[in-house]
Amino acid sequence: MSESGVELEANRTGSVVSINVSDGGVPKRRVTAAKVSLSGLEGDAHNDRKHHGGPEKAVCLYSLETIRALQREGHSIDIGTAGENVTVQGVDWELVVPGARLRVGDEVLLEVASFTTPCKTIRESFIDGRFARISQNIHPGWSRVNARVLAGGEIHTGDSVEVIPSSG
Repeated sequence: MSESGVELEANRTGSVVSINVSDGGVPKRRVTAAKVSLSGLEGDAHNDRKHHGGPEKAVCLYSLETIRALQREGHSIDIGTAGENVTVQGVDWELVVPGARLRVGDEVLLEVASFTTPCKTIRESFIDGRFARISQNIHPGWSRVNARVLAGGEIHTGDSVEVIPSSG
């Protein structure tokens, strides 16, 4: 609610700032486009298949605004260093929660399956290695999210992103 008592409309639309892949590990490198399938982004791999990847963790997303806020705190995090596949801007990150769906570009539909659990592989992005700074359990609202792919296709840097709220 605003000071006038009128509820402010959350921003449900934004854009893809960066698409990030790696042969395993971090940082993930930027690419201009990627094919997205049920198993994730083409050209992306994981060193730890037990905790990363698979249908429920096919795509990892993060917010540019959150990355910038962490940088202002003094952390060295940057796009791709936390292992996200898709970095978005412009959407209210508090809307990107389990059950929410995201339309990315013209073809891809994702559904947020879970908040990610940060691990030591991203510690270099944080002051004193404190990677738990982006743990949903400790700092709600600062986490990356894992998504399942409901409809695959191709995504490009600059594509629109629309958050479709959970109906539950």
